Amino acid sequence: MSLPTSHLRLTRRGRIVIGAALLLPATALMGSFIANASAASASGTSSSVNYRHVQVEAGQSLWQLAVVVAPSADPRDVVADIVRLNNLPSAVVQPGQSLAIPAGYRG
Repeated sequence: MSLPTSHLRLTRRGRIVIGAALLLPATALMGSFIANASAASASGTSSSVNYRHVQVEAGQSLWQLAVVVAPSADPRDVVADIVRLNNLPSAVVQPGQSLAIPAGYRG
């Protein structure tokens, strides 16, 4: 006894859906590779920046730390540089936290 054979026929709409289903993961994967490559090259350029580390003392704010490490600079600029260098979500710091300070600031 032989089994009946059926032929699958895809409509144009079906081919588009199948094609999109196959291309979507490939596109997402390629996008993640590009994003990681961009981040790696960007971090490679920032690694040449020299910095030193300081430890936040109890009761010390980032503003107070900025005044200590760069007394002749505008504290707003120093705070912004420290936040950017350390990828901080805000200017709030915790006692004992180690922060990188740009080498241009000598305190």
